[in-house]
Amino acid sequence: MTTMESLIGLVNRIQRACTVLGDYGGGTGSNAFNSLWEALPTVAVVGGQSSGKSSVLESIVGRDFLPRGSGIVTRRPLVLQLHKTDDGTEEYAEFLHLPKRQFTDFALVRKEIQDETDRITGKNKQISPVPIHLSIYSPNVVNLTLIDLPGLTKVAVEGQPETIAEDIESMVRTYVDKPNCIILAISPANQDIATSDAIKLAKDVDPTGERTFGVLTKLDLMDKGTNALEVLEGRSYRLQHPWVGIVNRSQADINKNVDMMLARRKEREYFDTSSDYGHLASKMGSEYLAKLLSKHLESVIRTRIPSILSLINKSIEELERELDRMGRPVAVDAGAQLYTILEMCRAFDKIFKEHLDGGRPGGDRIYGVFDNQLPAALKKLPFDRHLSLQSVKKIVSEADGYQPHLIAPEQGYRRLIEGALGYFRGPAEASVDAVHYVLKELVRKSISETEELKRFPSLQVELAAAANSSLEKFREESKKSVIRLVDMESAYLTAEFFRKLPQEMERPVLTNNKNQTASPSPATLDQYGDGHFRRIASNVSAYVNMVSDTLRNTIPKACVYCQVRQAKLALLNYFYSQISKREGKQLGQLLDEDPALMDRRLECAKRLELYKKARDEIDAVAWVR
Repeated sequence: MTTMESLIGLVNRIQRACTVLGDYGGGTGSNAFNSLWEALPTVAVVGGQSSGKSSVLESIVGRDFLPRGSGIVTRRPLVLQLHKTDDGTEEYAEFLHLPKRQFTDFALVRKEIQDETDRITGKNKQISPVPIHLSIYSPNVVNLTLIDLPGLTKVAVEGQPETIAEDIESMVRTYVDKPNCIILAISPANQDIATSDAIKLAKDVDPTGERTFGVLTKLDLMDKGTNALEVLEGRSYRLQHPWVGIVNRSQADINKNVDMMLARRKEREYFDTSSDYGHLASKMGSEYLAKLLSKHLESVIRTRIPSILSLINKSIEELERELDRMGRPVAVDAGAQLYTILEMCRAFDKIFKEHLDGGRPGGDRIYGVFDNQLPAALKKLPFDRHLSLQSVKKIVSEADGYQPHLIAPEQGYRRLIEGALGYFRGPAEASVDAVHYVLKELVRKSISETEELKRFPSLQVELAAAANSSLEKFREESKKSVIRLVDMESAYLTAEFFRKLPQEMERPVLTNNKNQTASPSPATLDQYGDGHFRRIASNVSAYVNMVSDTLRNTIPKACVYCQVRQAKLALLNYFYSQISKREGKQLGQLLDEDPALMDRRLECAKRLELYKKARDEIDAVAWVR
């Protein structure tokens, strides 16, 4: 095999692999993979209906394998990849949608193309942009990738939408607009070249003609006494590349199933013996066209080698990064499996702590509980209702019993304070719950952010359950602690606060005469009036506010100590103690990967192998002349 064949064959294999692995045409592949396909040159076959496109393709392949008929026959793009094999090897074809089946009977290839077309479009004349991928392996072909596109038309027939002409042209343009697409513009010789649909479209997308190869078919069907030399010699319409004339099989030959190899020989004889085209015979015919395209492809590939290598290297880097993210296959040894699980747990624990300590977002929400939610909840407590004049009178009177208090209603004070302090239980428990929900969310988030865990959904579920179980225990302990803080405030009041109150209330008011004091105020004498009870309410409110300030500082301490600190120290302790007791089979169940991820890893490994091999082969043959 020549260097040219090796280089083109290599590009052909890369295109084939990109297609098989889903990197063609905006599939599931990454941008680098799709860009690689875009960087590889292809040949799009464009022409009007009945222009002889199918015959040209069959002449290049040397096989009769395409559906025939009137109207639109090609209703889906056919991506045809030709792979040259060694002389004497058997020819066969493979479809992408039937990867394990080889077709040696090309009549069955034709039927499969028709059936696969009908599967998407139905049996009417509808079209579809979804391509059919066909590879042909033969010693009688050159390495090429050809794309057969639906024939351009102007009028919709029965069963077709009125927009069929625009739809077909739009589909064709998606291929020929690409700068690396070589346009094979097919025009019949028995029609005026000025009316050629293929040439018109090619001129529109390739005005310089650098990507366009003109092919003139049906030379043998021209009116007697006329020829196509004006076109073939470039005088009628000049292109950058020479026109190539083709003589297709006649309808009689097709009906008789004349062998394509015989048709090639008859084509050569036609040009060799033609009085009109004999001087051009060496540059006419389907065999020459295939070699011309192959030679041009080599030239295009050589100029694009740096960009192709760059894209291949970029693809290799992406694949290696993706494989690192997905991880390598899991070991079967129980010890190695346990080590793998513990390593992933440590990775999760590291991310969880980063969320708490500020390396990642989320931990600040706990501070928000203490700085916003708790103070707001304390302010909303119903102390105004509890210490209303009517409520204070009722509670103090009930505390006095049948004997009114003599100096200060101590029992009334205690009942008012104890009742008020009971309201602090709600915000205390709510703070614990709020911190618990933040910690649970951080566990969920940390699991989703641990790349190593994404492979193992069963381990994710069990790890989340174990972490949440630990958080539940921490919450219970935290609730006990904050309730104790509230109960301690109720159990022992700060007497010093109240001892100041009678002195301030009963302190005599001095006059200018050092030996006299002022008379007590009316409010002081009104021991059972409204003013008396208002003062009691005011004093209790002041004490409750003091306790509120204390709890506002101590409740966060209890939550952090019992929940946040414990989560950082012992979130997975119970999980560790249990996992170490499991046997190999149970460990294997935790490391049961998602089948989709296993398939993805296998695809990535195949791509990586392909691109590394492609890089090495391009380096080996690219610069050999």
